[in-house]
Amino acid sequence: MRNSGSVIANSELSGCRGGADNGSKITGLIKNIGTLKKLYSGFEITAPLGNNAFSFDSRENKKIYVPALITAKISAVQTGSRVAFSEIEGGQEKNRCGLKNFIHYSVGQKNIFIFDNHNHAFFFWLAGYLAGEIIPGGKLIHIDQHSDMRKPQARLPFRLKDKFSLQDVFDYTNFVLNVGNFIQPALDLNLFSGVEIIDSSYAFGNPVPSGFVLDIDMDIFSEDMDYIDFNLKLGKIRKYIEKAGFITIATSPFFMEQQKAIDIIGRLL
Repeated sequence: MRNSGSVIANSELSGCRGGADNGSKITGLIKNIGTLKKLYSGFEITAPLGNNAFSFDSRENKKIYVPALITAKISAVQTGSRVAFSEIEGGQEKNRCGLKNFIHYSVGQKNIFIFDNHNHAFFFWLAGYLAGEIIPGGKLIHIDQHSDMRKPQARLPFRLKDKFSLQDVFDYTNFVLNVGNFIQPALDLNLFSGVEIIDSSYAFGNPVPSGFVLDIDMDIFSEDMDYIDFNLKLGKIRKYIEKAGFITIATSPFFMEQQKAIDIIGRLL
């Protein structure tokens, strides 16, 4: 799908409105991070695929940008100047900027990936699996304003028992999945035994387990979620981060002001 004309590598997109800290042991994913960076090199999606399918025929803007992945410290997480998400809401076209770059950050043997639109979590989970860092059958802890549990229209083109590549995962992530349907495919693969959704004061009271993958959407700190005490969320998420084996973090530009998301990430990590 990548050669279909829907992707323009290393392209500029404007018009938005409104060194790693590695531990002594080099993990498999870190050794192969170059492969991930070749795929996530910075590109546009111009066809009505993935996140670019939302209200495509009604929008003036017809393209979204997916940033390059870099390995860097948390201080490198910055807002971008390119449209990452475009949608019609209330009769108005809303074009939202995402991040300047996607960030791979590691603390010891713990890998953390920070990106804007949440469907990219699926790619990084499967990259972790292929590197032997995510063992199938563990729990996914999903901290988010939304469940993201819708089913995609197209079925997965592979199973865990099949021989598949990061390119296969990349294509499915970017050209089929969107911000609301990326968890169910991971469950269908049996990558996770189940998902625990943390989206309320009650759920934040759950005990922190062990041996899990942590997935955070920063829109849990959006104004719509202010009814949950800020310090409760901050403190509990820090506990999840401490115990998680692998972490994905989405800044969700359509639902969350990006600089606010970045500032809170700095406090979490």
